[in-house]
Amino acid sequence: MTRTVKVDYLVVGAGAMGMAFTDALIDHADVRVGLVERRHGVSGHWLEAYPFVRLHQASAFYGVASTLLGGGQLQRHGPEVGLQERATQAEVCAYYARVLDRMVESGRVELFANSQYVGERTVVSLISGERFAVPERCRVVDARYLAPSIPAEKPPPFEVSDGVRVLPVNALARLEEPPSQYVVVGSGKTATDACIWLLSRGVDPDAICWVRPRDPWMMNRAVVQPKPEVFVAMAADVMQTAARASSVEELFLGLEDAGVMLRIDRTVLPTMAKAPTLATWELDQLRTLENVVRRGHVASVRPGVLTFADATVGVAPDAVVVHCAADGLKYPPQVSVWQPGTITLQAIRAGFPCFGAALTGYVEATRHDDAEKNRLCPPTPYGNSMVEWARMNVLGTRAAMTFSAEPDIKEWADRAAINPARIPPGHPGSAELDAGLERLAASTRAGVARLAELTGASG
Repeated sequence: MTRTVKVDYLVVGAGAMGMAFTDALIDHADVRVGLVERRHGVSGHWLEAYPFVRLHQASAFYGVASTLLGGGQLQRHGPEVGLQERATQAEVCAYYARVLDRMVESGRVELFANSQYVGERTVVSLISGERFAVPERCRVVDARYLAPSIPAEKPPPFEVSDGVRVLPVNALARLEEPPSQYVVVGSGKTATDACIWLLSRGVDPDAICWVRPRDPWMMNRAVVQPKPEVFVAMAADVMQTAARASSVEELFLGLEDAGVMLRIDRTVLPTMAKAPTLATWELDQLRTLENVVRRGHVASVRPGVLTFADATVGVAPDAVVVHCAADGLKYPPQVSVWQPGTITLQAIRAGFPCFGAALTGYVEATRHDDAEKNRLCPPTPYGNSMVEWARMNVLGTRAAMTFSAEPDIKEWADRAAINPARIPPGHPGSAELDAGLERLAASTRAGVARLAELTGASG
């Protein structure tokens, strides 16, 4: 039997983007929303994340527009004293549970957990088999378009022979007997987290082999902070550096000199530019790892041997191979956010997907013409290579200039902590902020033009 659910929107995916969209939508429009999630609750991939994970960015940049994650607290202890706190997995999940309670208590949101959207405006429970249908007028919101893949939910992308211990990064914290060597496979944030966690547990750096198919560029966490003086100065550095760069390589090396970008090995020019944030203390620890394998992607693992496309590398026979090689961020084709009957959530500003989803929810609530909505919120792809990161900043800057020209959007965005570039109402002025704003205004046009020229970003 199929039950009809009277909702105006069906949001498929109750992770970060689905929650941010729903929060902004119901706060600015009198509508009803059905939230569909295949997992047992809200929070998306955070429910399956490894236990020692933290947000790589400040908590204030993550979550929903109505509710500040972490309360804007600064770290008081440890190597990041003075920087904004970064929530743990447990804190993120608890935060989203509280946000959901508020939504449900409003009487305008219903959660369909452990359920799957099967198309044709139909949802099926994965537990009971019960079917739910939504009206024809209901708009379907795809909040899974950019959903990341994580090691806990995806097998390793290489062949594994019998007798080899290959574990997803989640299982590291449950080991009961140490091997003589750990082999960490992956180049991104998950791999860096695994390496740093192993070092924090007393593992000798020489007992870690790090397979890095590509070296990564990462952003200095100290300059990606919610304090307007800091964020504006970083944005100005990016644009000033871009304006005088003659190549994308020169751009990134210039950003390294400016203290914006970091790389682990200064003798290697990275080619990966997903650019999560990294602290300098983490950088120092990662540089203690000298057994780094740069042979591309692992093809297969057998006892004591890693096989690559053009080489084999010996490892300890009892080595634990730590799988950190899931896709992570997704790079699907850009599509218009608003299409007939559907909304496909994507990043709008360069990066910061929570803000992009919340902005989409606000625009959906306050505008009626889809063409106008698409003009205000053109999608921006994530960066992967250096060229793609630069192009992301071209498109993201153009989008920000477009939606910020609307007085009501600017007012809403300035009040939303998840907007990284906001200057909150009542924020005290300072000579430092004025100088940053002046540099940013003077360099943005030339910086965007040069980035567009270097990346072929038309328009």
